[in-house]
Amino acid sequence: MATYGKPRILGKIIVLLLLIIAMVAGGIVWFDYLNVIDAKSLLIPVYQLFGHEERTQQTISVNEVLSLDSERFAVRLEALDLRNLELEKKEQEQQSRQQQIEQMAQELEERQKSLDERENSFNALIKDAENKDKNVEQNARYLTGMPPNDAVEIIGEMDDQDVIDIFRKAEEIAQAEGSSSIVSYWISIMPPERAAALQRKMASRPQSLN
Repeated sequence: MATYGKPRILGKIIVLLLLIIAMVAGGIVWFDYLNVIDAKSLLIPVYQLFGHEERTQQTISVNEVLSLDSERFAVRLEALDLRNLELEKKEQEQQSRQQQIEQMAQELEERQKSLDERENSFNALIKDAENKDKNVEQNARYLTGMPPNDAVEIIGEMDDQDVIDIFRKAEEIAQAEGSSSIVSYWISIMPPERAAALQRKMASRPQSLN
């Protein structure tokens, strides 16, 4: 019984060893096919036994590696160019906005200067009007205090508008002080033609010192 069992065990061991060898050989062939390992030199007899051509592993030449590096470098350069273009565009937009802001500021400054000039001119006109009103009032009081004939003689040398302003101021002063106006008497002793012309202008123009 003992001698009969040993051949069977030995046979099983041989079968298992052959199976392991077959699995290892199949794994080598498969990994070589996937290019995981390079076992071409070991598998040449096997390929020739089954009538297949020898498989060669694909290799990458130095020129191809350099070409890939050149492409990567070109892509990076293109990305940098796009970035530079974007930065230049933003810079141009900022410069354009800055120019618009400066132009608006200049326009506002010019408008402010124009307003200041108009205000100064208006203030000067008011001041001139106030000074003229004071001068007219002073002349009216001065002429009112003079003998009528002397006053009419002085009035005769004045322009019509200046005479009208003095007449109106004299009437205004008399009304404010509650006294009688001497303007009607001045007119009565003036030359008729001048008196008529002054009365006509006083009636046709609104009361003004201009």
